[in-house]
Amino acid sequence: MNILEIKNLSLSFKSNSGNKTVLKNISFNLKEAKTLGIVGESGSGKSLTALSILKLLPVNACVDSGTISFLNTELLTLSEKELVKIRGNEISMIFQEPMTSLNPSLKCGIQVLELITNHTRISKSKAKLKVLELFDEVKLPDPVRIFNSYPHEISGGQKQRVMIAMAIALKPKILIADEPTTALDVTVQNAILDLLKQIQSKYKMSIIFISHDLGIISKIADNILVMYDGEVVESGSKKEILTNPKKNYTKGLLSCRPTLEMKKGRLPILSDYIESQNETIVSENITKIDNEKNDFYEDDPVLKVNSLSKSFIIKKNFFGKSKHIYSAVKDLKFEVFKGETLGLVGESGCGKTTLGRMLVRLIESSSGQIGYKGKSLNELNNRELKAWRKNVQIIFQDPYSSLNPKQTVGDALLEPLIAHKLIKSRKEGIQKVFEVLEKVRLGEESFYKFPHEFSGGQRQRIIIARALILQPEFLICDESVSALDVSVQAEILNLLNDLKKEYLLTFIFISHDLAVVKYMSDRIMVMKDGQLVEINKADELYRSPASEYTKKLINSIPDISFY
Repeated sequence: MNILEIKNLSLSFKSNSGNKTVLKNISFNLKEAKTLGIVGESGSGKSLTALSILKLLPVNACVDSGTISFLNTELLTLSEKELVKIRGNEISMIFQEPMTSLNPSLKCGIQVLELITNHTRISKSKAKLKVLELFDEVKLPDPVRIFNSYPHEISGGQKQRVMIAMAIALKPKILIADEPTTALDVTVQNAILDLLKQIQSKYKMSIIFISHDLGIISKIADNILVMYDGEVVESGSKKEILTNPKKNYTKGLLSCRPTLEMKKGRLPILSDYIESQNETIVSENITKIDNEKNDFYEDDPVLKVNSLSKSFIIKKNFFGKSKHIYSAVKDLKFEVFKGETLGLVGESGCGKTTLGRMLVRLIESSSGQIGYKGKSLNELNNRELKAWRKNVQIIFQDPYSSLNPKQTVGDALLEPLIAHKLIKSRKEGIQKVFEVLEKVRLGEESFYKFPHEFSGGQRQRIIIARALILQPEFLICDESVSALDVSVQAEILNLLNDLKKEYLLTFIFISHDLAVVKYMSDRIMVMKDGQLVEINKADELYRSPASEYTKKLINSIPDISFY
């Protein structure tokens, strides 16, 4: 039985320059107690389709045609007052970013409690018990503590569980999950997917699960709908879409994802498929295996880390003395060789980012030594440190917060050249910026634009360009592709590998996505709770992991190869 039917839905945005159609004749059904996965790139219309169901659309949005029928009720004709009774009660939604979806000034428990008391007539004391039961149901540790915690005091995975508790509080018939696992660790992601399946089984709930990753969709969906540029490309059962995709776009989405079996070489990108007129693309022409011999380990290491530790003071007593200390990194020891890519993996909170920032001395270590080309970084004076920083650059995770929104891209790229006195005139600097923009495949016109005028993938290219403009020897990539579409991710990974060869770069590649790390890395280092779990060559680590923790991480990777 169909619980939701959408027929010929078209949507446009009004502006002074005219109307722009963003959804074009979207049609699909959602069956009772089943999961429909909607997949596509950013901007394909996935979230807009979901928001249309609850009429949570921007003020300039206009439904041009179509119907949305929920149990024979036409949702598009309902008044706002009538829709309030549907939202949360009958159809609920988990939004993509829990940090922005939760009120930072209210405790987590109070936010869920308000939802219950607003929609039901039970007392606050009974509502609080209900919230604690929900927190227990979504497997939050210590529900009482979480109830009394503000969103910033709990982890990303815990925030997402609070959002799920809020979404299922009134036992809705349909749950819409909009990218609920984006940027989460593979283990946390797995736990969230398992939780949603358990909730669905318990309440016989129908789920619309939105993602840009077919690997994630494959773990939860019964049927899959593929969207591109506001249109439905194809739809069918999970098995049909994953084993016999009919359209090049779907084939591209499947091929862009690095897999555990993939060797080093070029990743296919979506344009290879979209621009092809041939329905059967020979993948060997796209992914060329790179059989270069890696002889890094015959030379002395370029970076040596010995007994490195970092602690943070969490609480002080009345007299200002440390009361509680958190050890983020504990007694790390490893080496990186010239031309190597060392992958660094582990769950959130394991110390990956703290380590990366210590290596470029953005934060100081509590103890231990960092040696670069035989020289201890602890002994560098300010002048030597500035010269060293020209050679070692970091690419941060979030391109949005890494760029000044009030500064043009050109000025952002000129800034490091001026700071290091590498140019004699602005004209010379502009020419260098044009050259590096071309290297990252952005045009000269990008010089005069502001960050908000670029897509996420283009912004990440700008961050890479800013790191490269000083011609460094060593790059630290801190989760630099974690929040990107699989297609954009493939382009950025190809770009990094191209630049590595051209500039003879050495990399530390930090990520929670193990398939991506394996594809990029020569060796992989696994961290847990600030400590080194194991380090080995990439293929050997995946073939025979030495620790149970590494096995757990590997087993959590979405794998669609068995369909």
